[in-house]
Amino acid sequence: MLLADAVTPDSGNTAWILASAALVMLMTPGLAFFYGGMVRGKNVLNMLMMNFICLAVVGVLWIFFGFSWSFGASHWGGLIGWTKDFYGLGKPDVLTGVWTSSAKVPILVFAMFQLMFAIITPALISGAIADRVKFWGWTLFVLLWASVVYFPVANWVFGTGWILNKLRAEDFAGGTAVHINAGSAALALVFVLGKRAGWRRDPMRPHNVPFVLLGASLLWFGWYGFNAGSEGAADGTAGLAFTTTTVATCAATLGWLLVEQLRDGKPTTVGAASGAVAGLVAITPACAFVSPLGGIAIGFIAGMLCALAVGLKFRFGFDDALDVVGVHLVGGLTGTILIGFFGFDHGALAGGVEAKRGLFYGGGLALLWVQIIAAASVFAYSFVVTFVIGSIIKALGLLRVSPEAEQVGLDESEHAETAYAFSSVSGGTLTHPSGGAAAASDPARLSGQGV
Repeated sequence: MLLADAVTPDSGNTAWILASAALVMLMTPGLAFFYGGMVRGKNVLNMLMMNFICLAVVGVLWIFFGFSWSFGASHWGGLIGWTKDFYGLGKPDVLTGVWTSSAKVPILVFAMFQLMFAIITPALISGAIADRVKFWGWTLFVLLWASVVYFPVANWVFGTGWILNKLRAEDFAGGTAVHINAGSAALALVFVLGKRAGWRRDPMRPHNVPFVLLGASLLWFGWYGFNAGSEGAADGTAGLAFTTTTVATCAATLGWLLVEQLRDGKPTTVGAASGAVAGLVAITPACAFVSPLGGIAIGFIAGMLCALAVGLKFRFGFDDALDVVGVHLVGGLTGTILIGFFGFDHGALAGGVEAKRGLFYGGGLALLWVQIIAAASVFAYSFVVTFVIGSIIKALGLLRVSPEAEQVGLDESEHAETAYAFSSVSGGTLTHPSGGAAAASDPARLSGQGV
């Protein structure tokens, strides 16, 4: 995308992108609840804070240089962007300018929409390293990772960089820049950090399953802005993206639950929520490049593959606490590569990009190879740079909490708070916050969190 000359903004497109930006912003709190319900009760506030701080840190970076690095003019052969007028996003041309002459959306509106992608991407990584990271060390990691990993990769995929403009890979809303990027980083960081104390020995069950389903539902709701909003216009392509997002998520939920039923004998609520997220991840790069039937196929395949992939951490011995690798890396790879099979030509998108045919629509292997190269490149770059960043922060003693803090729980050790006021025991009775009382010897009423 290039900075257009002064043009009157399209009010309908502008309203849609503003609404989409708000929807994508909601996804980060939704992710916080999705992850927060999965951790033990003694760590839930820490998980919420690890997501919430991404809003604060990345939001400030974006104004100073993040937007310019991601969407500025191409430098170094398409490896990074920079346009000096984008610094601070306060120059007159930026305040009154329009982003692309086709969609006619103001630059600031487009910048805020893309900011929400930059925020949620590092937040996705947090689930892999739950229960064992210092809060300020994580904050430093977010600052560095967004700067040297996300902003350049966003330029490659969405801006003036080489994946979009030279390789011409298809990634409509971030299968590479968001999900493969975050999933690869999560894998690297769990190797740097090591396993949680008691992993595979102590029970580490989700402490609040309703939180998990609530978070997944908020993610699904916000994802319509994520995918359909990426068209940059309120048009038929946005409608296609909305449709494929819906049906792929439905199919992925069914695919995950089918695997659970055949493998474990029971479908679970956490499985349904995780399957929905896996479908959302997989359809993200493909949502405007495949038909609704293609979306169902991609979703169902991704739901099954991701359900099987979450067990890889036990086979290979890496502690991906909340299955970020199994869902986001595997789901992102699945959706990105399957475009090479299910992609179909339906004309130009708002940005002038022509959708190409995949193998099943007579396009041969050309698109498939392009998709594989794009996915592999982002995976390799993110993994290597994340490993270096994490290793440096760890060497400074800023990354992993002490064994004592891990045992007590990060809510108390890192934030001096607890999420729940369970009860107080006085005079042989158990007094609940509601004012009721029960026998102090009742084990069911005394049961706490942090299982």
